[in-house]
Amino acid sequence: MIKLDIVNAIVSKTNVTRTKAEQAVETVFEAMKNALGRGERIELRRFGVFNVKPRKTGIGRNPRTGQQVSIPPGKAVRFKPGKELQTLPAPASTPAPKS
Repeated sequence: MIKLDIVNAIVSKTNVTRTKAEQAVETVFEAMKNALGRGERIELRRFGVFNVKPRKTGIGRNPRTGQQVSIPPGKAVRFKPGKELQTLPAPASTPAPKS
C-alpha cells in the first residue's frame, strides 16, 4: 500500500474531494514527522506506537576494501504494533508458479 491508496480509500469512503483527502493525509504525515523529529512518542490506539530510539556508535566494514569504518550515533524510528495488529490472521500465501 502506498500513500495514494490511502487517499483513494478516504475518497471512496467519505465522498471528500481528492484534493482535500490528499491535504488531510499530508497533514497527518507531516504532524507525525514533526512529532518524531522532536523525539515525541506517537500512540495510535488499537494500531500501535511509534517512538524514536537512540542508536549506538559502532564499527562497520567497507565491503569493497574490508577497511573498518566508524558508524556515528543516530536515531531510529521504531514501531510496536498494537494488539489488534498482532492478532491479524496471516495472509494466505500464493503458491509459486510451476515452470
